[in-house]
Amino acid sequence: MHIRYMTAGESHGKSLVSIIDGIPKGLNLNVGFINNELKRRMAGFGRGNRMLIERDKAEIIAGLRKGVTIGSPIAILIKNRDFKIETLHSISSPRPGHADLAGAMKFNDRDIRNILERASARETASRVASGAVCKILLEKFGIHILSHVVMIGGVRSDKRLPLVAMKRIAEKSPVRCVNSKNSRLMCAEIEKAASSGDTVGGIFEVIASHLPPGLGSYTQWDRRLDGNLARAVMAIPGIKGVEIGAGFLVAGQRGSKVHDEIFFNRKNNGFFRRTNACGGIEGGITNGEEIILRAVMKPIATLKNPLVSVDIVSKKKTKAQVERADVCVVPSSGVIAENVCAIEIACAMTEKFGGDSISEMKRNYEAYIRAIRRI
Repeated sequence: MHIRYMTAGESHGKSLVSIIDGIPKGLNLNVGFINNELKRRMAGFGRGNRMLIERDKAEIIAGLRKGVTIGSPIAILIKNRDFKIETLHSISSPRPGHADLAGAMKFNDRDIRNILERASARETASRVASGAVCKILLEKFGIHILSHVVMIGGVRSDKRLPLVAMKRIAEKSPVRCVNSKNSRLMCAEIEKAASSGDTVGGIFEVIASHLPPGLGSYTQWDRRLDGNLARAVMAIPGIKGVEIGAGFLVAGQRGSKVHDEIFFNRKNNGFFRRTNACGGIEGGITNGEEIILRAVMKPIATLKNPLVSVDIVSKKKTKAQVERADVCVVPSSGVIAENVCAIEIACAMTEKFGGDSISEMKRNYEAYIRAIRRI
C-alpha cells in the first residue's frame, strides 16, 4: 500500500480537484475536519481580498460510501467562487520572484496568464484537502501535526507553546498560534509592508508527535523520510529553505554537542532521548521523538509597488504586473506544510504497516509496537 496524490485546477478556473490513492478501506472521513483545515489555510493576518471572496468547501465525489472509505481513489472537489479565467486579460510584464518569466520561456508563451493561473498558491487548497484526509488517518494512530510561526519580517515569536496548548488553540481557531507577546510586533511589520506596497516573509515550524520509530528507510535515497518531508515542504510556493531539528545551527557545533544521547527505561517505553537536535529522524528513519521541521517563506513576489521588469512582447522596460495578492502568508503556509507533511508521514505509515483496511493496518501496527517494546 502506498499513498499518492495529484491535483488539478487553476487559480480562477471553475474548481480545484485532488485525487488521493492508497487510503485504506474503513476510514470514516469527517468532511467538517477537512473544511476546517481549508478554513485555517485561508486565515491569518496579512491575507488579501481573495480570501474574502472564496469559501473553500470540500466535496468528496468519489471513494466513499456512507462517509467511509471503500479502498478506491478519493476525489475531492473545491469550487472557485472567483471563476473568471476565460475573461481575464493577457499579461506580458513578469513579476521578479514569480514563475512568470521562467514559465513563459519554458512553454514558449507570450501570455503570462497561462503560467500564473497554475503557478498560483491557490492550488495549495487541494494539497490541504488531501493532507486533511491523511491527518484523519494518522489520528487513528495517535499522531498529531501542528505548526506555529517562528518569525515574521525579522520579529521572532516567543518560545513555542507546549504541544497540548498548541493543539487546543488550533482546534478553537483557524488563526495560527503566534505567541501573544510578540504577535503585535509581527502584525505591525505586516501593516508597515502593506502601507508601502511591499510584502514580508518569515519562518514557521511544524511539529509531528507520537510517531512510532521505524518510519522511512535508509536503504534507498527516495525512501528517507527527512528527504521526502523536505521535498514536500519545499514544493510549497515561496518556500526557500527547510531544516529539520537543529538544522543549520549544527554547522557551528562539534559532534559531542549535537547528537542526542540514548537512554533506556523499561517503564518509559524503552529507548528515549533527553534532547532532540536531530528533529526526530536519524538515517532517514523516525526514532520515536517529535519530528521538528522549520521552513523559510520568502516575501510574496506580487507587490502593489512593483519592481522593474521587461515586457516580454515589446522587450521594453516596464513595471511588473500587479495582481491581487496577500502581504504575508507565513501562518497559512504553516498550515499547508502541516498537511503536506501529513501526506508524507501517512505514506510512510501505510508502507510500514501495509493493510488494505484500517483494521488490518491497526493489527500490524499494534504487533510492531509490542515487538519493539521487547527489544
